[in-house]
Amino acid sequence: MSLRAHPFHMVDPSPWPLTGAVAALLLTSGLAVWFHSDSLTLLIMGIVLLFLTMLQWWRDVVREATLLGHHTPPVQKGLRYGMILFIVSEVFFFLGFFWAFYHASLAPTPELGGCWPPAGIIPLDPFGVPLVNTAVLLASGITVTWAHQSIMEGDRTEAIMSLFLTILLGLYFTVLQALEYYEAPFTLADSVYGSTFFIATGFHGLHVIIGTTFLAVTLLRQVFHHFTSSHHFGFEAAAWYWHFVDVVWLFLYISIYWWGS
Repeated sequence: MSLRAHPFHMVDPSPWPLTGAVAALLLTSGLAVWFHSDSLTLLIMGIVLLFLTMLQWWRDVVREATLLGHHTPPVQKGLRYGMILFIVSEVFFFLGFFWAFYHASLAPTPELGGCWPPAGIIPLDPFGVPLVNTAVLLASGITVTWAHQSIMEGDRTEAIMSLFLTILLGLYFTVLQALEYYEAPFTLADSVYGSTFFIATGFHGLHVIIGTTFLAVTLLRQVFHHFTSSHHFGFEAAAWYWHFVDVVWLFLYISIYWWGS
């Protein structure tokens, strides 16, 4: 840092973007091979390489932020803008699913029976498991805010406890959604209702898993004293992402589970 005349971080050469791209190629091609020939070799290779890339790339970023001092205030400002733009891109990602759902449901075609839900589809009870999942995610939003406040106040014990509770709630949500999928009376192949339902809620479930992983990494970093009251953007990014996941679920619950049923 003493040799540089600027506060910005010039990222060192890294192999992890390349290994991440190879992992993504192996995952997608491995899924195609698995679907068509029932071989899991490529898929397992992709998952292992992806896991190793994540582990070592995150390790390097944590070192840069915590031990090497590269995340100066101007760098943190850029990271904040980057996270905000990423969340905006995710908003438009889900907007496409909502567009497809409302396009099909507001003017159902004769092929669907002229009604919504389509003829023959038995929708899920919105006041059963979906309502419980809504309460779980809202509670997790409270606990992650509690964790943020605890970090700001320098209370490590409460920060660790509230983060752990948030992760547990995220895992509980995932388990409940998996059971809901298992017991659903319709499938992905059941007209546009099944496809929009499983694509929209499934991608949201994937985002919950990603957010839970994100929070688990921040919990580990909090245990190892990586965050201070003035330097904890890693946690803030995870909290922003988690609140985004909460808000998307509220729109999914109101649109697909409640109004759509």
